[in-house]
Amino acid sequence: MIIRPVCILLTLCFPLAAVCGEPALRSPSGRLSARSETTDSGTVFRIIRDGHTYAHIHTGMHTGRGTLTWSGAAAANAGESTDGFREYRIPSDDGRAELMLRLSDDAAAFRYRDTGTGAVRLTGEASAWRLPERTRVWFFERGNSYKLKSYAGSWTDAAVEELPAISPQGPVQGTPLTLAFPDGRYGFLSEAALAGYSGMRLRAVGGNTLRADFTEGAEGFAVEAGWSSPWRVLYIADDLNALVNQRVIEALSPAPDPKLFADRSYIVPGKSAWRWFSRLGGSFRQECKILDQAAALGFAYTTVDEGWNRWPKSWKRIRRLTRRGAGKGVRVMLWKRSQEIADPADGYLAMRLWLDSVRRAGAAGVKVDFMDSEAKAAIDFDLTLLREAALRKLLVNFHGCQAPAGESFTWPNEVTREGIRGMELNNMAEGTISARHNAALPFTRFAVGHGDYTPLSFATPGSTSWAHQLATLVCFTSPLQTIAEDPELLLTEPRLAPALDLIREVPTLWDRTLILAPSRIGECTVMARCSGGVWYLGILNGTREERTLRISLDFLGPESRTAQLYVDDLQAGKVILAPPAHREPRIARVPVAPFRCERQTLGGGDTLTVRLAPEGGATVVFR
Repeated sequence: MIIRPVCILLTLCFPLAAVCGEPALRSPSGRLSARSETTDSGTVFRIIRDGHTYAHIHTGMHTGRGTLTWSGAAAANAGESTDGFREYRIPSDDGRAELMLRLSDDAAAFRYRDTGTGAVRLTGEASAWRLPERTRVWFFERGNSYKLKSYAGSWTDAAVEELPAISPQGPVQGTPLTLAFPDGRYGFLSEAALAGYSGMRLRAVGGNTLRADFTEGAEGFAVEAGWSSPWRVLYIADDLNALVNQRVIEALSPAPDPKLFADRSYIVPGKSAWRWFSRLGGSFRQECKILDQAAALGFAYTTVDEGWNRWPKSWKRIRRLTRRGAGKGVRVMLWKRSQEIADPADGYLAMRLWLDSVRRAGAAGVKVDFMDSEAKAAIDFDLTLLREAALRKLLVNFHGCQAPAGESFTWPNEVTREGIRGMELNNMAEGTISARHNAALPFTRFAVGHGDYTPLSFATPGSTSWAHQLATLVCFTSPLQTIAEDPELLLTEPRLAPALDLIREVPTLWDRTLILAPSRIGECTVMARCSGGVWYLGILNGTREERTLRISLDFLGPESRTAQLYVDDLQAGKVILAPPAHREPRIARVPVAPFRCERQTLGGGDTLTVRLAPEGGATVVFR
């Protein structure tokens, strides 16, 4: 079609000289507004908050029946305010669809909805965001084609002007993109309520502009009658604390089905042992040993990874394993390659039969791997799996997948998902994880949802210190926290014994989270989190320099508390733990700073002084 490339070209040019301006659409308090401006390339919404412009948003939808456009806000119908949003509905110029625009005091979100187009093939969107000059954009990078398959890239940053040419893998980036605006505020671009649609990436097209991009490319993807796109979300935060504590993705996601989730007793947070990182897949006897070690550590789960299905009489042995776990308070998660159950024939019959077997075997849930795509077919698979698992009261852990878009709110049985560069990379030839990556994660990937980073390794920590590794248990969010390190090493290595109580007790769900000074994306994370009245402080040094931090403890309130500190031991000699036998020689092993433990009495009004090793960290528990 001739019209589509022309439309895209005009979108890229994004001329902003308005031919006419229309009344601004506003959030409930009026703090944020979207002012409609008609330009040569169509309607642009200028997003203004507290008098500052944070984006110019272009809208439009390309279908097999032509391009859907919106001429402006004059015909907008204002709906009621819900969840802090005021909603506006704007009919398309031909009446076949509508643009739904929701504005809150800190977000501008929009989606497209069918009002008469019916089932159709969508061939792209004109959705685009032009950002202010000198905006820094945090994105993940990986030097191979898996960058946009598994989303397991290292987080780094660049000026928005550099994005079109900065990546060897091309100008397309995965969501979320974290934004550091030139006025000192922060934000992100992402999506919410992804269902029946392809997952959105963002293509840097020049002119400080990012445009919606899809795996299917020009071929597009089919949607059913009554389709809606996901919400396209621009979030604006006053500071890093507001960025980390955002609730906009949740507010834009559908509520859980009250009938399907009337009983949530099976959705139990906790830690999981995992043999795969340290020893690869195990035999039945070896997995029984790992389960016993999980019980000794007080973990709620053990994850049985690839290879169990090749055991003789595998389902019979899984039933024996789950019965063993029931007697010790340890539940079993079972791994599965997605391709083996991804056929949609007969309503995903293969998937349903397999999940029936999982339930009969007594497992708590499944870890499904290697979707390696966010094309519509992969999204359909994910949501079908969540529904079918919920019908059987099974938990789900997705691996080899994209970042979240609110799924865990709509589907509470999704207890974690990957879509993150985690500890596994420390055992791969492409390199270990940097402290800078870790110190960026709370403000980038974790800002939009939980992630199965599989934290904690003392034998293979890369260049980070042991205290840095401990702090990731506080700073990284996952209701199901899969611990990478060999549980036998945790239980038997004398130098790790002082940290065992912390590893056992640190929660995986939190009542409150605060980001404290002097946090800075990629350089330093100082995160205070509270659970059941106990405060935990996690500190990650993302730099290669020794640092001394002075941290205000005003968040503790007036009472004094006993503080247990796990800090870098800068006076001790560095150590290397012996690698497990399967480790390949190419895995670099470097001397690592150990930790030391000490106690202090501290309270609100006090200042905590902490010395951090290069790429070090600290954890403090206040009781």
